[in-house]
Amino acid sequence: MNFFRSEEHVRNWAQFDPGNEDGILSLTQLVKMFSADLFRRRLDSDYFSRFQEYRLQSWFKALREVGKAFWMPPNP
Repeated sequence: MNFFRSEEHVRNWAQFDPGNEDGILSLTQLVKMFSADLFRRRLDSDYFSRFQEYRLQSWFKALREVGKAFWMPPNP
């Protein structure tokens, strides 16, 4: 994972691959994704028993909301 100041800086990076443009995320998108229950609830005592629920409900919902649903497995 590389962090850049802006999308322009990403595109000017010597190792930039235009085929990977869909992987460019803003800080707002990252915050949204990693604020899902899948990450926020890790210290809950029932986390492992509810992992599938968190993954299916909050994580995939967050991916769809930031427009990165292509990261989801087929038929989640």
